[in-house]
Amino acid sequence: MLFPMSPRDSMFLLAEAAHRPMHVGGLAVFDPPGDADPDEAMALFAAAVERDRVAPVFGKRARRSVTTLGQWGWDHGVQADLDYHVHRSAVPSPGGTDELMGLVSWLHSSPLDLGRPPWELHLIEGLAGGRWAVYFKIHHALADGVGAMGLLRGALSTDPDLRGMPAPWEPALDQRPDTSAEMVAGRSGQGADLPGLPGAVFGAVRDAGIEAAGMVAAVAGTVDRALHGRGGTLSFSSPASVFNVPVRSGRGFAARSWPVERLRLVAKHADATINDVVMAMCSGALRRYLDALGALPERSLVAMVPVCLRSDRTDPDTGNKIGSLVCELATHVDDAAQRLASVRTRMREGKAALSARSGPQVLAMSALGAAPLALGMLAGGTRKLLRAPNVMISNVPGPSEPLYWNGYRLETLYPLSIPVDGQALNITCTGDQITFGLTGCRSAVPNIHTLPGHLDEELGTLELAVGL
Repeated sequence: MLFPMSPRDSMFLLAEAAHRPMHVGGLAVFDPPGDADPDEAMALFAAAVERDRVAPVFGKRARRSVTTLGQWGWDHGVQADLDYHVHRSAVPSPGGTDELMGLVSWLHSSPLDLGRPPWELHLIEGLAGGRWAVYFKIHHALADGVGAMGLLRGALSTDPDLRGMPAPWEPALDQRPDTSAEMVAGRSGQGADLPGLPGAVFGAVRDAGIEAAGMVAAVAGTVDRALHGRGGTLSFSSPASVFNVPVRSGRGFAARSWPVERLRLVAKHADATINDVVMAMCSGALRRYLDALGALPERSLVAMVPVCLRSDRTDPDTGNKIGSLVCELATHVDDAAQRLASVRTRMREGKAALSARSGPQVLAMSALGAAPLALGMLAGGTRKLLRAPNVMISNVPGPSEPLYWNGYRLETLYPLSIPVDGQALNITCTGDQITFGLTGCRSAVPNIHTLPGHLDEELGTLELAVGL
């Protein structure tokens, strides 16, 4: 039986193209316990494949039908072929970060088979120190970034001695957190991966009863402001950059983590938030990266940022109150302290502007701001005049305490997202140990592996700038 699919979810299937695969993912790296057999983890996964048990979310396949008038729907209860969905790979020696990121970049480039339940899991061996990793990807129609990370986290436990735990694709233990339908669908309300925002926003706008004519007027107003150079909370007046190009199929991925305490101290001394420091790190890193390419714009790069607007995170009626704002990153400013101060001001202004609007207005305007996909459908001259924000910088909830799978400790959980036409770089942060995952179009963002180093340099510069 074919079940209806929400317009929000079907949008990502409609956007799917050979050069633009619409999947998100996560990369989990595990440390073995001291007494672990080197082959034990792979044997546990092989046994799970043999058990052939699949959680309901991994048995859903997207399909069109006459009964849905050609619209996308979900086939439930499809038997997933685990020999197809679960793969085993290895990194070459010496099994370091560079080798792992190279493999994951290649894996993240290939589209999912939409004739099957749209997910894959890759077990990665050969990491230094006996470590191993899981790379998991799932189509954005089935789960957004929050949902993908939640599915991985849901397979873990805070108990290092717990054994007999199922594999990530198997039905979950009742005791395990983060496996509710809301989390699996990416609707936990704990944050949002920004490519998922336009669909969620337009769905919320529809549910709020906003008429199509009103939406057309809002679009016209936003376009008019962009064409006449009038900025504001939402704007398409970002400068031309190497990131604002059509994407190709190849993907590059790089990642690194920092103790959140380092960012917290910078924020405290600068009267800023940790998120302001994250934005300033991105600003300085992008400035260094583009300057090395000889491609630093004279005007500031502009980032799109999701913002949680809920006054009460426990209120289910406000779970969809996630807006987006654009933030000038001050990449044209040479001084790190001034960049941080500028970003702090712009973030405060943007949040104030959004909080002054009603819920439906916020969601409607956020949908317009999160429109690089829609922007790609605009015709010729208008598309050249209107330019989406240069980069996307988002945050998804990550683990806040040590987690384990059958005794193997989760070392790091990296988020992977979606570059889109006109926005070829996505920076996603997660966790109490601040982890940056940078996903880019390989041709538009060459040498993406240098960006984590630039982020580290900028954090050190910010620490010196505030007197640490």
